[in-house]
Amino acid sequence: MPNKKSAEKELRKTVKRNAANKKVATKLKTLVKANLKQIKANDSKVKEDFSKTMQAIDKAAKKGIIKKNTANRKKSRLMKKVNSVK
Repeated sequence: MPNKKSAEKELRKTVKRNAANKKVATKLKTLVKANLKQIKANDSKVKEDFSKTMQAIDKAAKKGIIKKNTANRKKSRLMKKVNSVK
């Protein structure tokens, strides 16, 4: 437990930020999993949903929730799989 008033405020801010970051990360994982499921099922709609996933990955990288290289790696691997769908 923080002793100083500023430390208490910083703790409140950290908790709030962690909740927001966790929400974004969870949404990102959900989108990626949904795309992978569509790819496995050879769903032609995957190309439409793919752009939403790309935007989410870029936003998460911009906010610092995931690192830039991690975002690029995720996008690259997902792009390869999407392109393999006929």
